Amino acid sequence: MSRADVCVVACAEAFRGDGEILAAGIGGAVTVLAARLARLTFEPDLLTHDGVCLLTGDVPALGETPQVVEGWLPFREHLWLVLNGRRHVMLGASQIDRHGNTNISCVGDWARPKAQLLGVRGAPGNTRCDPTSYWIPKHSARVFVPEVNMVSGLGTDRGAYELRRVVTNLAVLDLGGPGGTMRLVSVHPGVSVADVVAATGFELAGAGDDVPRTREPTEEELRVLDRLDPGRLREREVAG
Repeated sequence: MSRADVCVVACAEAFRGDGEILAAGIGGAVTVLAARLARLTFEPDLLTHDGVCLLTGDVPALGETPQVVEGWLPFREHLWLVLNGRRHVMLGASQIDRHGNTNISCVGDWARPKAQLLGVRGAPGNTRCDPTSYWIPKHSARVFVPEVNMVSGLGTDRGAYELRRVVTNLAVLDLGGPGGTMRLVSVHPGVSVADVVAATGFELAGAGDDVPRTREPTEEELRVLDRLDPGRLREREVAG
């Protein structure tokens, strides 16, 4: 078992209880694996797709072509799912604040930024209309900031629909703190609460001595992960 295995399972747990909605992992191997792992284990009714325009009946390994196609998912249909709350997306973020506002647009003064990033993309609609979770592969005070330089994804103080979970290479967090603020839910094996606090640029609710440890993958989950990711691409994505 590796830290990456723990992170994938923690991300998969964000989809628990979702039922028959589209589970969309964006931006890397870990989030895609999380959706597929959830479907193959504890959440069999989840809808998954090939990353382009097909709903898949089977659950292929990373990089493989699905053998069973359940439906066609052109962009207009994808947008229908988003607008009607039928998708749970797991996004990344360059910055995130204590209310879960995220920035994927620019770093520095938005009128004259130091760095131009992706833009807001679909973050406003996703966070306003659907359950949204985040995967942050490198937990640091440069990412977890007191105030984002520009709001791309909405936080709890700006009308987010439901911010479910924030998983990082160090811990699992949610927005269950006072006033919808970031709360420490668990720390990964080998990580201390002090490690998480030191890597966060604002005060975390729940950062006491009794924070539980993130659950480890079961033997079945590890077998499924090895089938879905035989090249262990997940390891390259997780900061050690």
